[in-house]
Amino acid sequence: MGGGIFDDADVISRYTRAQAIREGTLIDVTAAAREHGIKYPVAITVMAHRTCVALTPAAERAGNDLTGRLCDVLTMLVHGIRRNRDKSEFSFTVCCVVDEIEAEDVELRAVAGGGDNGEPVVTVMLDWED
Repeated sequence: MGGGIFDDADVISRYTRAQAIREGTLIDVTAAAREHGIKYPVAITVMAHRTCVALTPAAERAGNDLTGRLCDVLTMLVHGIRRNRDKSEFSFTVCCVVDEIEAEDVELRAVAGGGDNGEPVVTVMLDWED
């Protein structure tokens, strides 16, 4: 490697994926993802989870449930993976109830990368999250 401005810098801290899951910044949805045919570990950011999976008051009034909402996200993720096989990052849309009973499109982004030990992992986040 080399040539980068931070190549010789000391690492001050390292925030691992495992820590993020333990602390609730990321929510591990690997078991449900495997049921949808995704073979790699999948986590969703807490913000994306609150928006598209967790039951907002409007989602409860609309008769939504956690399992169905997570299924919707993972189904659209699978479609996105199939359409973007050659990309490590892509956006996809999930139609879900957020603040109003009428469903709306929410833009999500999937990022495939190396986990804490370089293993393939997928992270789902709101499209504007870093």
